[in-house]
Amino acid sequence: MQYQNPIIPGFHPDPSICRVGEDYYLVNSTFEYFPGVPIFHSKDLIHWELIGHCLTRESQVMLAKGFPNSIGIYAPTLRYYNGRFYMITTNITYSDTGSGNFIVWTDDPYGEWSDPIWIDLPGIDPSLFFDDDGRVYYTGTYQNIFLCEIDIETGKLIREKKDIWGGTGGCDPEGPHLYKMNGYYYLFISEGGTSQGHMLTVARSKTIDGPYIPCPRNPVLTNRSLSLPIKAVGHADVIQAHDGSWWAVCLGIRPVPYPDRHHLGRETFLAPVKWDDDMWPIFGNNGSIDIVMEAKCLPEVLVPKIEVRDDFDHSSFDYSWNFIYNPDPSLFSLTERQGFLTLKGNEISLDDKETSAWLGRRQEHMACTVRTKLKFDIVKDGEEAGLSIFLNCDHHYEIALTMVEDDKKIIFRRKIGSLWKVENSIPFSGDEVIFEMTATPNVYHFAYIDDTGNPVPVGQGEVHYLSTEVGGKFTGNYIVLYATGHGKKCTNPAYFDWFDYQYE
Repeated sequence: MQYQNPIIPGFHPDPSICRVGEDYYLVNSTFEYFPGVPIFHSKDLIHWELIGHCLTRESQVMLAKGFPNSIGIYAPTLRYYNGRFYMITTNITYSDTGSGNFIVWTDDPYGEWSDPIWIDLPGIDPSLFFDDDGRVYYTGTYQNIFLCEIDIETGKLIREKKDIWGGTGGCDPEGPHLYKMNGYYYLFISEGGTSQGHMLTVARSKTIDGPYIPCPRNPVLTNRSLSLPIKAVGHADVIQAHDGSWWAVCLGIRPVPYPDRHHLGRETFLAPVKWDDDMWPIFGNNGSIDIVMEAKCLPEVLVPKIEVRDDFDHSSFDYSWNFIYNPDPSLFSLTERQGFLTLKGNEISLDDKETSAWLGRRQEHMACTVRTKLKFDIVKDGEEAGLSIFLNCDHHYEIALTMVEDDKKIIFRRKIGSLWKVENSIPFSGDEVIFEMTATPNVYHFAYIDDTGNPVPVGQGEVHYLSTEVGGKFTGNYIVLYATGHGKKCTNPAYFDWFDYQYE
């Protein structure tokens, strides 16, 4: 049987997975975006449904501002033990406020998660391991991979941390996950940096404290130096399915050549796992993965089709929508005007690393078309609302309705690092407009829809300048609805009637 990668497209890095009977749950990193740590459910490991988020309240997470694409929520691990789900992660803030490693838990993955249980340990990429004797171990990344026994209820250390493995010599040993199987403790980590040299390596030991002996075939999973469409493969989590088969979820990228650059972010991929005669793992196609994979899969169980249109006729946001940083509820509403998304532009623009009237969802397909209908009664110069494709505050393109010297305009703007320019400005007399963005692997095209229903081109921008290699670090591109007063609050709200996302 064949299946197709990625299993979760778009910005969904650092996957971690657990199984409960015949149900599978998966989480990803979210960095500066809120709510944090999406949780997916599947019955067959291939088709996944987004069922919520682990971090939905300020009491759980305060996201730092000012360092987009590089801080926030890192590399979660999801585990299930004695009827309870545990998610452990790191909030990187570069301050003493809300920074560090913590656990949240729930008995219902569709419901709310607990407030954080903080753990006084350094580093990133924490993971949990529940041993057969009931002891709970924490593995983390701090120069080397270390191990520590903890109290799962309080987060307190039961014994001091101990370095257990430094990897095979690749840079940045990280992303540890510990398992017990085949009479060994297996320690999987990633090395080589989370880019083209990324790789998964493994070592094992008869005792949990080590010594850990590396696999003679390391790396056991990597696409480095291969002419495959998937690159930067690593950060894997291994699971045994309910039929006895073994699988791994991992991150990877699908760059556009040449030279390689990627803009959808690091995505979630799936690889079958087998065991050789010496009980070492064999991942995917003898240590690599591809877009189309051959494997004996679980029986197919489809999930509801991804909603591609939002009429904003509910009282709460679809799980696919995110905010940048912790949101200010006074800036948005789904109930103030029935059937509309209301955004109240404040002083903050797309260029500013602060909370703004900003609502986005991941671009998950290289080829897609987005439309939205905006109603915006502009009163003063600088008031603006529109549609943006957004990597971070320094790299974005947008089409917008605004006022310049008391004249209404439709504009197309590009922001590329320190370069900023309104590329086109078209007089416009109305206060309602449909904006369109069409994405190809290399170019974003922007237009508005005229009275005859035809798109009127306004501008275009190269995908290259909104790629991780040019302007970002750890995230991917978002499609954003926004409003701003550029230094002043907008006189009136911007109303978005609907949003439509079509993909090939």
